[in-house]
Parts: sequence; C-alpha cells; structure tokens
Amino acid sequence: MADILLIEDDVAIRTALSRGLRELGHAVSSSPTAMDGLRLAVRDRPDLVVLDLGLPDLDGAELLRMLRAVSRVPVIVATARDGDAEMVPVLDAGADDYVVKPFSATQLDARVRAVLR
Repeated sequence: MADILLIEDDVAIRTALSRGLRELGHAVSSSPTAMDGLRLAVRDRPDLVVLDLGLPDLDGAELLRMLRAVSRVPVIVATARDGDAEMVPVLDAGADDYVVKPFSATQLDARVRAVLR
C-alpha cells in the first residue's frame, strides 16, 4: 500500500493510528514535531503525509505552507479543529483532505486511498 508519514504529537493517537494503518498494509513512519516531520518528509519522500495542526513547536498550518514550498506530497490534515475558520484556509493552503478527530484508522485508510487514487 502507501508509505505514510504521520506528524502527530499525541503519543496515544500516534501509536493507535500507526498500528491501525500498519495492520491495513501501510508502511508508517512518524514524528511528534513539525520540524522533525518536515525533515523526514524531505529526506524520505513518503507517498502521503497525515498532519496534525496542534504541534508543540510550530502550528501545522505553517508546516503545511513550508512543506508545499518544497514538495507536492499529498497531505491529509487530521485535527480536532472543526470550524470553517480553520478548515477552509488549510485546504486553500494545499491540504488534499481534512478529517476531524476522533476518527478510525479504517476511515483514514479510505481517505488515503481516495487521495492517492
């Protein structure tokens, strides 16, 4: 399936999504911070990035803009932020999809397949 980079600071969410996506056949690497995630995205060139917006070192929306400056990798934003004021600017900045927590690994897998189609 896909090589996915998961950028998520919450250990429990990162662990659960990584495990679930691996069980569904994906290769998953992960990062708890924006800057490490950017480094991994540039170095490893994953098929897709799953990006949380609430990262400890930099807002995920800013990371998305930085990532778009150097890569066209598909990005699914996965966040608790559910308002149009957050969602629309992130989609306009280049996110390929936006999913609001909580969600299952199965739903994320379907979104990964749709974005990579």
